[in-house]
Amino acid sequence: MQTIPTTTQSSSRIYFRPTTVGQRELLFNTAEQTDTVSEAADRAHVSRGTYYYWLPRFQSDGMAGLAAERSRAPHRTRIPPTSRELCEEVLAYHRAHPHEGYRSIANAICKAHNWQKVIGHNKVGEIILVTRPAQPLLTGSAAPVTAANPPLNAGVHAPQPNETVNIDLCVVPFTHDGTQDLVSVSLSEAAAGALPTARESPTAVASWPGRTFADPTLSYEEQMGAYVEKRNAKRASKGQRKHLRRQKQAARAELNAQNDELRLQRRRQRAARRQSDLAWKAARQAYRQAEQARRQLPPQERRERRAEGQAQQAQWQAQKAERQAQIQQRQAEDATWRQARQAILSQLAQLGNAAPLVTAWLAILVVVCNGTRRCLGLPLFTAGVHVTAEMVVTALRAICPPELQFLISDNGAQFIAEAFAHFVQEQGFLHVRIAPHRACTNGIAERFVRTLKEWLETHTWNSPEELAASLVEFIEYYNDRPHQGAELDGLSPNEYARRLAAGSTPDECSRC
Repeated sequence: MQTIPTTTQSSSRIYFRPTTVGQRELLFNTAEQTDTVSEAADRAHVSRGTYYYWLPRFQSDGMAGLAAERSRAPHRTRIPPTSRELCEEVLAYHRAHPHEGYRSIANAICKAHNWQKVIGHNKVGEIILVTRPAQPLLTGSAAPVTAANPPLNAGVHAPQPNETVNIDLCVVPFTHDGTQDLVSVSLSEAAAGALPTARESPTAVASWPGRTFADPTLSYEEQMGAYVEKRNAKRASKGQRKHLRRQKQAARAELNAQNDELRLQRRRQRAARRQSDLAWKAARQAYRQAEQARRQLPPQERRERRAEGQAQQAQWQAQKAERQAQIQQRQAEDATWRQARQAILSQLAQLGNAAPLVTAWLAILVVVCNGTRRCLGLPLFTAGVHVTAEMVVTALRAICPPELQFLISDNGAQFIAEAFAHFVQEQGFLHVRIAPHRACTNGIAERFVRTLKEWLETHTWNSPEELAASLVEFIEYYNDRPHQGAELDGLSPNEYARRLAAGSTPDECSRC
């Protein structure tokens, strides 16, 4: 995400989001190599203003001048602007009722003060969090949870590289020309016929009727009149949409009836063809037996019956020619039937039918290290929505590190299959499946899929081989670029993993 400069009313100086030393070094190194400030800013994930903000110091002191200046202000604990007596009252109530939330505590305090709004739930949370003892990192065994030290709903990541891996499956179109958005489509949605349609622009302005009252240039009477006009137009469009939906349902029912009639016609045609094939096989067998019996006759009798044999042979040649014509007629009938069925299926697809015409998807297995955010691999499956658990297991055998202890995935059919369970038991790690409708548990993989698709939107491919080459390029780009995660704090996944492997703790890595 690029840094967006903002201004405040109290000061005319532009504020820039804090950057790391590594980001600034990457910014100026890239600017010297490419001689383009925009490309350097995109590479370092900062704005162009950040480059010009640090440019005078770089020109005077070089790379040494890009070192971050540490604040000389003394560290002060964030204390809410509340009286000491009220803070003690909040803490006493929290110790007596450790399972109640911040809102409940704030309501209880206000009730004790004759229902006066003396404190809000945000202030209650600040008071409790400031006085709460620090939580140790989860290394091997979790910290004890007591009534005075309840667990926090914060993200927990693996402290060591390759200890935990997040995986997920995503699908992309078989070909991409770089003009369409790669929307989020699951395997089940792709198998049900979802198409890669463009997503709605985030800058699009909503036009619901109530926005009329947000226009300060209109008088009250004009606002009311515009609201009624827009409301009536919306009601009319809703009735029109209902009418169109009914028309579409009627057209779909008619097309389904035509499709059923074609299938019934095909079934009858195949039954008639089977009878014709049986008659042809019987005639061929009778001719072969008659010909074999004629050849076993004595030469004298064979010469006497030569005319009869020639007549049988002529009749057989006529039957063969008729059979060839019948086969050609069948091929023409099959082509006509397929064209008619293809036309019906195309019309059904345009009406939003669930049955897809073709499977034009490629599946990508996302494998990301939980602790360092490194992408360990992106296996590509040409089977698309028909990818199996055996294919996933084969790919994971070549990617999963030997230090793996936990594997996090969703509840996809490939991850709950028996073959995948055998793989987990064989490798000896723990398979962590997310709770239903809680995709945030596998948030690292889900966020990686979004980054991958945003990067692929600007690339094109016409075959799986071209997409595989792009995925190799993306892995190198993703693992070497700076990240804004809470643990990485501007480091790239490769650099963060290198520092952890050298013996540094996660806190030391982020402070380096």
